[in-house]
Amino acid sequence: MSMSFALLAIVLLAAASWWFGRQRGLAFQVATQHSLGSVHSLPGYHGVWVALVALLPALAILAVWALVKDRLIATEVLNALPAGAVGSSPDEQRAFLSEVRGLVVGDYAAAFNPHAATAARLWVQAASRLGWMFGSAALLSGAMGAVYAWSRLTPGFRARTRVEKFMLGVLAAASIVAIVTTFGIVASLLFESFRFFQLVSPIDFLTGTHWSPQSTAHAGDDASSGFGAVPLFWGTLFIGAIIAMIVAAPLGLMTAVYLTQYANPAFRKVAKPVLEVLAGVPTVVYGFFAALTVAPLVRDLGISLGIASASSESALAAGLVMGVMIIPFISSMADDALTAVPGAMRDGSLAMGATPSETIRKVMIPAALPGIVAGMLLAVSRAIGETMIVVMAAGLAANLTANPFASVTTVTAQIVALLTGDQEFDSAKTLSAFALGLVLFLVTLLLNIFALGVVKKYREAYD
Repeated sequence: MSMSFALLAIVLLAAASWWFGRQRGLAFQVATQHSLGSVHSLPGYHGVWVALVALLPALAILAVWALVKDRLIATEVLNALPAGAVGSSPDEQRAFLSEVRGLVVGDYAAAFNPHAATAARLWVQAASRLGWMFGSAALLSGAMGAVYAWSRLTPGFRARTRVEKFMLGVLAAASIVAIVTTFGIVASLLFESFRFFQLVSPIDFLTGTHWSPQSTAHAGDDASSGFGAVPLFWGTLFIGAIIAMIVAAPLGLMTAVYLTQYANPAFRKVAKPVLEVLAGVPTVVYGFFAALTVAPLVRDLGISLGIASASSESALAAGLVMGVMIIPFISSMADDALTAVPGAMRDGSLAMGATPSETIRKVMIPAALPGIVAGMLLAVSRAIGETMIVVMAAGLAANLTANPFASVTTVTAQIVALLTGDQEFDSAKTLSAFALGLVLFLVTLLLNIFALGVVKKYREAYD
């Protein structure tokens, strides 16, 4: 029995269990209509409870099967082969089993070991037999659980309480997984960054202006002079926080003002979802657009202005496209902030004789400023974490320059470059990616905390 067939059978069993449990709950309601008793839970809760008791033990057995099946099948196959067919060392056995799996799944037409074909046939037989054993055990346990749960149902059975406690446990487990994952990410960054700072001085890393990790690839080298990350920090701010925001902040804010104050409802209903589609475009698509369309135009513009150093990979090209990408973040937050401003403030301004434009400039935008600022901070944190646009349009040259037509790089682009391909995790070059990631994590964390604080202040003012 295959895993997919067993899962389908278990799902059908759970569906049937839910139906029978719900029918029993409906029967309780009918029986208590003409008596003084009452049913504690709705029929749907009875059905869900029976389905859960049927589903959980069956899934547990399938999970165990998924974890141990390869080991059990491999052990049975090796024991069934004649003595001396496979070497005694673990490496020889792993190589032989790899050949056998390749024959089973069709990756190999033939194998080097003459016993591999026989082992492949044994593998298929063992997998089928053990699959039927575990699949049957799962279905049997599910059926027994369904019968037990169904027999426990009574009009006073607290099915709703049990189901809600189970769902509360699922939600708590999901929250714990998210928290543990966050702590795991932070712990890995801290641990590897600590190893890096044992090789490179933190002061040199945070204040140095020369970035050349390729020249100090091994831990034993004098790496401090080649790991000055200031050009990377400057490139990140230059592209993400300056150029991109110069593009996105006015366009996003003006878009939000038009959609909330001037556009008719029919146009707004269409334009707002269309605008937010920009947030769903893959960043690699933006990268292609920046590299193939925007970057050549920017280079030609620089040459026409007499800038001989204008590059086909420039901060301006990446920043322009990145600004377009984050427009929906600013416009959406500004839209919500302007919409949340009490209508009495706008009506009062108009009643005092102010024009609509004066009302927007002197009443609406100041009142919605906390929400607008929060949206801009969230957009900045999104921009400084962008990778693909920078890699494809700005290049990987760590230049400390304010020339927007020159090639620069960012923290995220360097992390990609440092961790691409086979790397040694005992070298300062590779470990520097974790130090860069830690700095980027702290910066984005502070930006998000500040943005959430501004949003909280805004909500307290107008709730």
